[in-house]
Amino acid sequence: MSIVTTIDLGSNSFRVLVYNYEKDIVLKEYNEIVGTADNLVNTGLISNAAIQRVIAAINKSANKLNYNPMDSICVTTAAMRMAKNSSEVFEQIYDTTGVKLNIIDGEEEARLTLLAIKYALKRENIQSEKFILLDIGGGSVELTIHEKNKHIVKSFDFGIVTLTQKCNLEEMIFSELDNQKILIREYLNNLDLKLDEYEFIATAGTPTTVAAIKHGQNFLDYDKNTVNGTSINLGDIDICLKLLKNKSEVELNEIFGPNRKDFIKVGIYIYKSIFEILNKNESTVFDDGLKEGVAINYALEQK
Repeated sequence: MSIVTTIDLGSNSFRVLVYNYEKDIVLKEYNEIVGTADNLVNTGLISNAAIQRVIAAINKSANKLNYNPMDSICVTTAAMRMAKNSSEVFEQIYDTTGVKLNIIDGEEEARLTLLAIKYALKRENIQSEKFILLDIGGGSVELTIHEKNKHIVKSFDFGIVTLTQKCNLEEMIFSELDNQKILIREYLNNLDLKLDEYEFIATAGTPTTVAAIKHGQNFLDYDKNTVNGTSINLGDIDICLKLLKNKSEVELNEIFGPNRKDFIKVGIYIYKSIFEILNKNESTVFDDGLKEGVAINYALEQK
């Protein structure tokens, strides 16, 4: 059968996709927060506790989705790029589960995510020849400028998890974000783009969470079909920030997922910053991302 299983091991999340590439149908999915990059900024290492959470997630998802981990295509991103012990982590996970981890750089991560977004746009019957794609990760932020059949990728060395770990005060987060905004503006200015001609598209956990909340859903059980194609504006972002400020810990865990409120707040600050840099009033959100891109890329290679 023409089925491929892909795994995206990020700095905070673990995602699995079982995909029939002949029929272009998603058969099964699995998502879990594993905290791969917990304390990475301070130690430079993936902790043993994080490794055990990843192994447990692989075993749990394999049982739930009925796939063979040894047959999966697994990519991993910023956390493993940063970690000094990535080779040891790979060996332990492979010996325990049979999953072979493959580190991809920021440019390849962006290329595969862009591939997924282009398919998503076609699926949703959205015509968009020129857009800027934002992918907010746990350890990095990727901006992809796409125009017709060309694209330019830039990976920035900060993300939700690493920024949260680096800055323990909100003032420090804003200060670091101001520094990153200068770098991003310089990068875009050097490209000499007419930003008003480009649509703003966003993917990954933060934008999809904001979109889910706009539809009265939450992070744990949102309907991706509802979220896909959602238009988010600054007012929607401010609503989420007010929820984070005014809701109780129990309510926040129900809305954003257990122990996720600090990460999602930083993610929203990053998202809002890109709105400001691009001088945009709205962005279109898609749930599709790296795991879909890996599956589509595999399918194209089989043809």
